[in-house]
Amino acid sequence: MNAMDELKATIARLRAPDGCPWDQEQTHASLVRCLIDEVSELIDTIDRGDLPHMREELGDVLIQVVFHAQLAAEKGAFTLEDVAREVNEKLVRRHPHVFGAGKLGTSEQVLVQWELIKAQEKKHGPVATGVFKDLPARLPALMFAEAVWKQIEKKTLPVAGVVDVAQVRALGAQLTEAELGKMLFEVTAAARSNGLDPEGALRLHATKVMRDVEAQISRA
Repeated sequence: MNAMDELKATIARLRAPDGCPWDQEQTHASLVRCLIDEVSELIDTIDRGDLPHMREELGDVLIQVVFHAQLAAEKGAFTLEDVAREVNEKLVRRHPHVFGAGKLGTSEQVLVQWELIKAQEKKHGPVATGVFKDLPARLPALMFAEAVWKQIEKKTLPVAGVVDVAQVRALGAQLTEAELGKMLFEVTAAARSNGLDPEGALRLHATKVMRDVEAQISRA
């Protein structure tokens, strides 16, 4: 039995009728917080370049993957093997420049091809009802705002009166990563001092940008 099989057997044993009471009670929903916590701890080890602890935290994230697969297997939905098979097929399918005849020379070309292939694939989950694709509800506000702007640029959506593009580009041309970090920290600190929620404010504004852009398109 290899290490992955041993881990699967351990999780199954914990979930068994004579297993652990806590593990027996868990559901996909109840494990969400655990997954968020474990991923956050893994990110911390990556930020610190702490490889020994990174190995440990990767293991904790892996527990979550195996646990969710075990819950699904108990319902007859899918197994860990199904998860691995599907993601492997996706990787091969989205890398024809590696596993096929075509070759690409730059990361930019790879990303363009990735998005084209992704757009052709069968979609799972909620269907987007507007010009913007649906974004995960739990996505942090900064990543949410970045994703909104990425779609605006990618689809060349109209933003007149919604976003000052010239100002955005001028500001971006002057910023370094250190200056950006300082600016974001100062804005966050100012928000805290004034009793404002920077996370919520950014999410609300990014959502407003989406709605305003969609309104412009619907009026066109």
